[in-house]
Formats: sequence, C-alpha cells, structure tokens
Amino acid sequence: MTLASESLPLSGLKVLSVEFYGAGPFCTQYLSTFGADVIKIENSTQGGDFARTTGPNSLGPEDSLYFQSFNQGKRSLSLDLKDKKGKEVLHRLVAKSDVITNNLRGDKPEQLGLTYSVLKEVNPKIVCTHLSAYGRNNERSAWPGFDYLMQAEAGWMELTGEIGSNPQRAGLSLVDYMTGMNNLFAIMMGVFYARNSGQGCDFDVSLLDTAIFQLSYPALWSLNEQYDLSRQPRSAHPESTPSQLVRTKNGWIFLMCQTEKFWKVFCELMDEPSLTENSEYQTMADRRRQREQISEELDQIFLKHTTEEWLERFQGKIPVAPINDLREALENPFIRKQGMIQKIDHPTKPEMQVLSNPIKWNQERMTSHPGPHNVGENTQAILKEFGFSEAEISELQAEGVV
Repeated sequence: MTLASESLPLSGLKVLSVEFYGAGPFCTQYLSTFGADVIKIENSTQGGDFARTTGPNSLGPEDSLYFQSFNQGKRSLSLDLKDKKGKEVLHRLVAKSDVITNNLRGDKPEQLGLTYSVLKEVNPKIVCTHLSAYGRNNERSAWPGFDYLMQAEAGWMELTGEIGSNPQRAGLSLVDYMTGMNNLFAIMMGVFYARNSGQGCDFDVSLLDTAIFQLSYPALWSLNEQYDLSRQPRSAHPESTPSQLVRTKNGWIFLMCQTEKFWKVFCELMDEPSLTENSEYQTMADRRRQREQISEELDQIFLKHTTEEWLERFQGKIPVAPINDLREALENPFIRKQGMIQKIDHPTKPEMQVLSNPIKWNQERMTSHPGPHNVGENTQAILKEFGFSEAEISELQAEGVV
C-alpha cells in the first residue's frame, strides 16, 4: 500500500528514540511503518547505532543490511545527550513530541535525564518507555545484557534441542523481538493514557522479564505441581502425539496431530492398518505412552516417499509443514504471493529486498522505505521543524552538539 504518511494509522505521532541494535529498533520500525515520525537519536562521535557497522553485508561506512532490517522509514538526528546544550536540545524536541523511548542499560535513562520525572517539566503528556536487559532501579540495572544471556538464564536453552545434546539457543533473537513488541504495547498504552488523562508516564520492559513471562504454561506446571518440562525427542510437543519431526525419503516434515480429530484424519489418509487398528493408539494418552514406538513406525512409513509427496497428500487436511532452510523459506511461492517480501529504493543498493510488516491494514501490505543511510543525515531538517533557527543550528554544529 503506497499512501502519504499523513494517511496512515499512526500519522501525527511523533516519537523520539534513543536506540541501538535490535530490540528497541525492532519496536520503533513498527511505528514508522504505520506512519509515526520516528526520530532516531544517535551520537555521531560514537559512530551512531552499532548496527550500522554490523556485518557481514555493508552498504557503506555507516550502513548495513543488518541496520536496514530494523530502521526502515525512520529519520536520524545526531545529538550528544551528555552535553548540557544537547540536553537543552532534547528538551525542545520533547516539548513537541508524544513519546521518547530508549533501549539503554538500565541505569542510563536516569543519568541522561530520559525519565518522566525530568521530562514532565517540559511536556506533562510525554510518554517515556525504557527497554533494558534487567530493568531499572534494581541490583542489576548497571549490568550489560543481551538476548542470548536471557535465553540461558530463563531456562530456554535447557529446554531446546534433542535429548542428550548441549544446551541450545533459539535460531533467532526471539527475546529481543518479543521485548520490542512489549515496548510497542507500552508505547501505545502510554499514548492512549496521556490523551485521556493529560498526563504522561514511565513504562519499563526488560529482556529477562520478557523471557521469564514467555515460559507461560510450563512455568505454571512447575510452580504449582512441580512438573518440570524436559526436552522431547524429535522436538515433539510434550503432550500431543504424534506432534513431532518425521523423517522422509529426502528430508523432514513436522506433523501435528494436536487433537483426536486430526489423528483420525491422519489415519484415514495414511491407510495403514498398523496405525488404525492398534489398540495402544486409540486415545491421546495411549499414543503419548507409546511415543517411541509410534515414532519408529512413522519413520518406516514416511521413508517410502519424499517430503513433497507427503505434503501433497496432507496439506490443508491436517497440520503439517516442511522443514525448510532459510533460502527455501524465503523462496516459498506462497510467501512471495502473500507479499511478505518487497523491494525498496536504497541509495547504494537499488531494489533492495526487505521483509514486509506482517500486519495488514484494510487487507493491504504497508510500503517500506529505506532507513537513514548516514548518521544524522536528517539533523538540520528535524531541528528546523522543531523551531531551531539557522544560527542556532550552526552554533550547535560548531560546538559538536549535533
């Protein structure tokens, strides 16, 4: 969908973001995609967001594919927040903004004056959100922390992988992404609250809190019944059977007979008496007790045909999916037809392919736009919009504040 930004759902929302790497930028890219004016505050003396030089694919001295993954549609403002005049500039920006968000170390927002207790003096309705590793105002506030550490401490790595293998992280930085989504929700709650009450507020989200919260039902099993979930063979569901990896003639598929209904349909499609007539497989509880035996039988059966042949038989009738590598996933004709990949006009890589936002608006995909190619490339334009004169901007530039 190609629309002017003023026609989009979040048009008119002005967001200041002190952000770097993944979790914070992942959040604010949602905002920019749907029309918010997201101003990314970077310190040029430090090279800006570290993601700009994160490999392996560079798009220039201050840009990379990694950076573009998280910063599409934003503008970049170079500003030294530790400088006294830099703080004065920030206050003038906050006075005309709706939100200021950051994903700094937990002790930094207080040090830099990014909290509501400070900023309410210049804008009583400002919403301040803080995304950190371990939260603010606790014994770990000054600790550095990243996604993989949270997967380790929250128990994810011990739950992931085959029985007997080393602890394993998830293949993607899921804690970063989920914490970014929590921050997004906090921002939208804050904006709604501020517009109704006339008062802003602080919201805090942390990587570790998010990782613990995502333990969900296994946590309640453990807390209330001392039932501790363990790794399952073939990445199986802990209760439903068969709901697991199955080996085919040329690869793997994931089969999910989550209910008795799907088991019945599966047996009808298979037409295998060893499955349909076995008295030990009649209920989910029966099949769970015989999981190892069922796995062996399924391997013998599924090795007779290729993944593609099995998918042709099953897809749309029972829950099943192929095990794809990354390239296969992105080249999936269905994904392409759904518009999940689009092209943007990047200054050094024309027709760059990027992922579309997964949320459709009125059945349409949102159009993506390149992120700021250089640190502070929009500084002058932004400052003018906020009422800074040419003389003020020149003075700030001469002093290295912007």
